[in-house]
Amino acid sequence: MIRNELVGYLLGALDEPESRRVEMALADPQEGPALRRDLEALRAATRPLASDRDPWPAPPGLAGRTIRFVATAANAPQTLPMPRAFTPEPAPWAGASPRVWLDRMVIAATALAACVLVGPLLLESIAGSRARRAERSLMKLSGALQGYASSHQAFPTPPDSGPLSRAGLYAPTLVSEQRLVADDGTLLCPDTPLAKSGTFRIPTLEALHSAVGTPQFEGMIKDMGGDFGYTLGYRDASGRLQPNRNASRAHHPLMGDAPDETGEKSSNHPDGIHHVLFEDGRIRRLSSEDVRGDDHLFRNHDGHMAAGTDPEDGVIGDSHQQP
Repeated sequence: MIRNELVGYLLGALDEPESRRVEMALADPQEGPALRRDLEALRAATRPLASDRDPWPAPPGLAGRTIRFVATAANAPQTLPMPRAFTPEPAPWAGASPRVWLDRMVIAATALAACVLVGPLLLESIAGSRARRAERSLMKLSGALQGYASSHQAFPTPPDSGPLSRAGLYAPTLVSEQRLVADDGTLLCPDTPLAKSGTFRIPTLEALHSAVGTPQFEGMIKDMGGDFGYTLGYRDASGRLQPNRNASRAHHPLMGDAPDETGEKSSNHPDGIHHVLFEDGRIRRLSSEDVRGDDHLFRNHDGHMAAGTDPEDGVIGDSHQQP
């Protein structure tokens, strides 16, 4: 039953066929709404776990102190001297031989060492699960974008100017053509502020047009692209924004983790990794150093967070950014 797999899907623990099966059920017109409500309830229930996302560093010298303690335990007295003002209950091992006492201390020390060693591995596993979930979302978006390009001879492209000339317009465009479900969480990354809000829903193009000039419009354009950024395209020599043609270039970025306000990195993932979808459908993981390399992912050749200066100048912009 699909509902039983929602927890695994939320935690990124499913394999690829299982994840696709869940995503198809979430997009189903009949079954999908109820499943999406259940998924959102699970996401809200697991949100408090985000506070334990970062590892707790071991105290300096813990391993050395533990080893020295175990090494000297064989010659230790059976009971430790206590202040006269305090009379503790007898320990469970009181009266046991030094050998038994030592065995139990070794077991305790081993358990402590296991926690110190396994804890980081568990956190690494969780980070890997988040990365796989982000990549699955980009794979799903790649399919929707490729389908759109096949029908329109170009990827979604915002207007040359005006209030709707925004990078994130790709999402309402795909929703309006029913190539993307408005509230299935595809555009969200785990533990981001937008994911934690529990209210994210991609607006339709009609809703955006109706909201122009209202107080709600700025909030809509800020969030409509979710946690992912989209290509700002490029402007020709006359300054005119050109359609986002699909040239299937393996080196040209189409979308990826959205930049933060600095325009130097994305804050979606605590490990600093950036997931980028390229025109040919390939997905790569980039470090922060790669993002700021010779061809900056979030800035054009002139150093601006704006459309590229030529067809090979690929720039990923946040939802509200104008080309």
